[in-house]
Amino acid sequence: MNAGKIIIAGLIGSIVAFMLDFITFAFLLEDFFLVNSGTAEGVERGDDLLMTPLIIGHLAWGLLLAYILGKLSHIDSFSQGALTGAIIGFLGVSSVDLIQYGTTNLANVQGTIVNILCLTIISGIVGGIIGWVYSTGIRDEVLKELEAIEDPS
Repeated sequence: MNAGKIIIAGLIGSIVAFMLDFITFAFLLEDFFLVNSGTAEGVERGDDLLMTPLIIGHLAWGLLLAYILGKLSHIDSFSQGALTGAIIGFLGVSSVDLIQYGTTNLANVQGTIVNILCLTIISGIVGGIIGWVYSTGIRDEVLKELEAIEDPS
């Protein structure tokens, strides 16, 4: 799998992850996480979110999944991508959330468990989309368009 294909799949995965995270955490479960935050105070940014780190973080997650699915696992279907993405998401998020739960007061146990479940599902969906992109000609069409822009002759 070449770098261009991984980048295209990673960008698409990043956009999907950003949208799903926003819908899940800013709309659907916002009240749940406010109730299930820990005793730490002043840690929520509220309306003062920093978009640049959010975008870079989602780009990193999408590219990581695209790299693992394309380069190391050779995933080329939605179902394979979804399963592998969910496993990677579960292991990655569990390690961070459980260490954070054990060392800080940012979330209670319910908030920690639900966060792990939500991000496992989101990672599965993103992995599925990346697997689907790898199974279609979308990446090749996008690469051809980019090459045409770079070399107009």
